Amino acid sequence: MQKNTLIIDKRVELSTKYKKLVEGPDNFVLISRDLTSAIGLIQENEPDLIIVSDSIDEPLADFCKKLRVLTFNMRPVIVAMSKSAELSDKLQVLENGADDFLSEPINSDEFKMRIKAHLRREYEVNVNPKTLLPNKIYSKKALKRAIAKKTPWACLLVSVENFDNYKEIYTELASDKLIQTFCAIINSALGEGDYLGHISDNEFLIIANPLCAEKIATFLTFAFDTVSSKFYSSEDAKRGYAILQGDERAGRRSEFVFTTIGIVTNEFKKYTTPKQVLNSLIQTSELAKRPSGSNYAIERPKLSAENSVLEKDFLNKILVMEEDEALSFLLTTTLELEGYEVETLDNIRATTSLMPLAVSFNRPVAIVIIDAGNIESTSGLDLCKTLKNDARFINSKFIVTSIFHDKELVLNSGADLYLPKPYELASLMKWVKIFIKEVNS
Repeated sequence: MQKNTLIIDKRVELSTKYKKLVEGPDNFVLISRDLTSAIGLIQENEPDLIIVSDSIDEPLADFCKKLRVLTFNMRPVIVAMSKSAELSDKLQVLENGADDFLSEPINSDEFKMRIKAHLRREYEVNVNPKTLLPNKIYSKKALKRAIAKKTPWACLLVSVENFDNYKEIYTELASDKLIQTFCAIINSALGEGDYLGHISDNEFLIIANPLCAEKIATFLTFAFDTVSSKFYSSEDAKRGYAILQGDERAGRRSEFVFTTIGIVTNEFKKYTTPKQVLNSLIQTSELAKRPSGSNYAIERPKLSAENSVLEKDFLNKILVMEEDEALSFLLTTTLELEGYEVETLDNIRATTSLMPLAVSFNRPVAIVIIDAGNIESTSGLDLCKTLKNDARFINSKFIVTSIFHDKELVLNSGADLYLPKPYELASLMKWVKIFIKEVNS
């Protein structure tokens, strides 16, 4: 990652010399000749290291104290430069916030090595130990610096979806390997000046040339889908999905991990804060999400017209397909008391013979609760398979209940959750709330 250094020095020749000594591909150096511009540069760039000389118009110790207060949340390294070699001056400056004190004139090689050592320590503090990439704090810094430069840039928010489910099934060690492999794939797609860092354990920020952003996203979605199945057992890979375990989540189907990428640029919209960029990235990433398979979305210029903005309604419609009339009545009553809109179909066998489903839906269905049937007639499973391929149910969640306890058979029909009978009503209602939240997210 490229680091950022600020030199505060009124002397033109010496400050230019110091800049040439420490500047390089991995360290961008700014110079400020006065205190006013220095404060502006600090707020815009959040430098990793500040070199301040005693050529400024106030006592060096006092200014170091002000710097430390001003940069309390950023916590940069402060290196003080002074013509004085007095021990009392050194102690006073260090006590007031400086991390190092160098007496001028100083050997050029020593100066470079000291600055390099301080920047290395700053890097190590802000790196993720598993991937050796910058953490969330540093990613926000990098974003802020990109905005401050006012040059063309593109930001990509790369997320690994279903990561928590994978981690729960295959343990933290396997999830670390997955993330490390994906990081290697991302790095192979980036140019020399591009930035890659964490936003969370399974989310990454890329800052790149806007001309290359869509090519990067296209490559990453293809590459991730190519390798993702290799992180699953042969049994899961053959089945095409994983099954969550444990008392709370046993019987829930989990799709394989995939990646979603949101892309925004400063070409059409001018951003002033990292928060604005991250909010736009999150919104754009949501557009890229689909039930499975990697995808990306890029922010385009917005065209406005009358009635062009559509608001998404909250979806709480539930379809109950239960052969047992008493249980069907109980489910319907309980769900309606909870505020859900419920429609019932009691005769599943008759329904399956009239495919496609002969029901009029004014709005999409959030959840379908289906009785699987019995060993002799698994009509509910056949119905579940058919509905999963119906465009009206593409975003619906399927809960399949069953008197025969064959978890894999039920989940192979496309069910999102297998719930063996007899089940507690409270357990069903818990899953209804979870799925309603997922459908409307």
